[in-house]
Amino acid sequence: MPLFESDKFRGRLRAIGRCSPEVNSARAEFDGSLRLSEKHGVPKFKAPVQRTDFSQQDSIKTDAAVVGALKKGKNDAAVDEIDASVFAILRDGDERFAGGKSVSQRDRVCTIRGTLEEINALAEDERIVSIQLADTIHSPVAQDDGLVESTANRSFAGDGIAALNLDHGDGEDILIGVIDSGGFDFAHPDFLDENGDTRFVRIWDQGQEDGFREHPKDFDYGSEITDKHMSLAINKSPSIGLPPQLLEPQTQMSPGSHATHVASIAAGNSGVCKKAKIAGVLISLLPEDNDRRRSFYDSARLAHAVDYILQLADDLKLKGVSINISLGTNGGPHDDSAPVSRWLDSALTKPGRAICVSAGNAGQEAPQHAQDIGFIMGRIHTSGRIAATGLEERVEMVVAGSGIEDISENELEIWYQPQDRISVEIKPPGGLWSTRVPPGEFIRNEMLPDGTFLSIFNELYDASNGCNKISIYMSPFLEGPVVGVTPGVWTIKLIGEEIRDGRYNGWIERDDPRELLKTQNAAYWQFPSFFTQGSNVDSSSVNSLACGARIVCVANYDETAGKMNITSSQGPTRDGREKPDIAAPGTSILAANGFDDDALWIEKTGTSMASPYVAGLVGLMQSAAAKNKVEMTAAQIIGMLRRTAAPLPGHSYDWRNDAGYGAVQAEGAIREALAAGAAKEVGSM
Repeated sequence: MPLFESDKFRGRLRAIGRCSPEVNSARAEFDGSLRLSEKHGVPKFKAPVQRTDFSQQDSIKTDAAVVGALKKGKNDAAVDEIDASVFAILRDGDERFAGGKSVSQRDRVCTIRGTLEEINALAEDERIVSIQLADTIHSPVAQDDGLVESTANRSFAGDGIAALNLDHGDGEDILIGVIDSGGFDFAHPDFLDENGDTRFVRIWDQGQEDGFREHPKDFDYGSEITDKHMSLAINKSPSIGLPPQLLEPQTQMSPGSHATHVASIAAGNSGVCKKAKIAGVLISLLPEDNDRRRSFYDSARLAHAVDYILQLADDLKLKGVSINISLGTNGGPHDDSAPVSRWLDSALTKPGRAICVSAGNAGQEAPQHAQDIGFIMGRIHTSGRIAATGLEERVEMVVAGSGIEDISENELEIWYQPQDRISVEIKPPGGLWSTRVPPGEFIRNEMLPDGTFLSIFNELYDASNGCNKISIYMSPFLEGPVVGVTPGVWTIKLIGEEIRDGRYNGWIERDDPRELLKTQNAAYWQFPSFFTQGSNVDSSSVNSLACGARIVCVANYDETAGKMNITSSQGPTRDGREKPDIAAPGTSILAANGFDDDALWIEKTGTSMASPYVAGLVGLMQSAAAKNKVEMTAAQIIGMLRRTAAPLPGHSYDWRNDAGYGAVQAEGAIREALAAGAAKEVGSM
């Protein structure tokens, strides 16, 4: 069977199927679900590049030597040199699946890692319904508001809750799990107990593969640092003369670490759940100067992180576990059917568990001043309705230019109703319309005259939710002299072949700005594309990881201003559910500054700061309920948070697409948890 031709493969897997080793090597620089195997010898992509102006010379398609090489490359993929991380949907969740290099399973969803050749062979397995690449998990976006030298007259996240004097025990029988990046500064004073030992019980560094520490018992990658390792490092540090963090190193130990700040808010000594045990999982989002192509940083790894923390809570026999995820992605259907959403929701059916996810920072739709470009990260969603058969809608998407060459892949997903049939065409800036792609058909790696490669997959009846999906990939020219995706406005034409409903929603996959190379003539970037102001629809921009039914989705409330932060993402989900659930303080939040001995504290802003506040509060709620021997479900916790929330100034109790049901109220939520399970009989026959 030709590589990834089976209908079981969805989306990006088909796009990578015919690409040469060099192209897939470069693609692994941007795609967290692809990794070069250790034997791959292609050098890291840092060769000098220049933009070729194809409008002033013959099209590259007329160069017989180049075309011949490209055709050869498209049929000679690096099947044994590229590893892929995928989700597979099984026919039967009761049967344990075995195959590939690494398999984890939850109900009918399993994660598999293997070479492209091994993944392709899975299409022959009758137990599998569909296979898709895991989504890339992106670095958290948080604004650093500055180091804090003195904490006098400043408040910490846990100050207000401590003043309530409620019977929650500060969460001493609870595990707070933090899945994040940047490194956990376990020796920071905010995480030390009265004996000087760290309150971290485990850190799983998913990116550490050098054998410094053993893998966790149920996984075959990364290194597990235990509380004994960390405490020994703290105790030996003075005599050895090295910081504890260097005695127990992590692959990421960034000054101002996002992971450290988040853990401090949720469960530091200055945070919300002050006596909880803490577990951290470091997703392998490597620093800029490391080779990202050698690592996985995708939603399958996140699923493993969740299972690791849940199992740890069971092993420690704790009374509850509250997990925070301040990571994000824009891809997927934005309902609760994506494989990772199904995985997380399945994990939350058991009482005593909760997961909080940041809503995202894609709320800004327009610049606030002349130099403000924050809106670029906010214009990620479009929607509309094709009124009738034979009519069309157009969507405009901007690729950056003006001295910046975008040499990353630009990805757009458009979801539409199963009863409709919509064709699609694309026109590049100043170019001609592409081949029309009808429902159920696709074009793959079609080279346009400007050197951009275009792939369009118009797929019917997605296996997870039954809806139809158009996946569009605009890829740079990566063989020979590299050419970025043509800058300017790309126009997508949606043609109604048969319309019974007509609604559609589209999202641009998140592509954080990152300079890769600079020459005399241009700067070469991984850079986000975005919708024009006319095509952008300022709603439904919530982080796709936060769309699960049992997930607590948290937005960023600016307490000082008494309003939502402009960057906080908005709901609802594509299927109309009310996310975010709640808003919490996330603007200029003071917490631990990791890996910096000169300044212990730092202020940051983002939904990344709001979510751990609620995760810590949920830990207190679980601890309070345990006083009455009650284990609350994730659904009950969401209900209590919604019930006790306070409307923002000037607003009603109605759900709002930016604030959810309002600002979180710690006292009310804890009191509801203390009363959980208590029922009074009002009368008898």
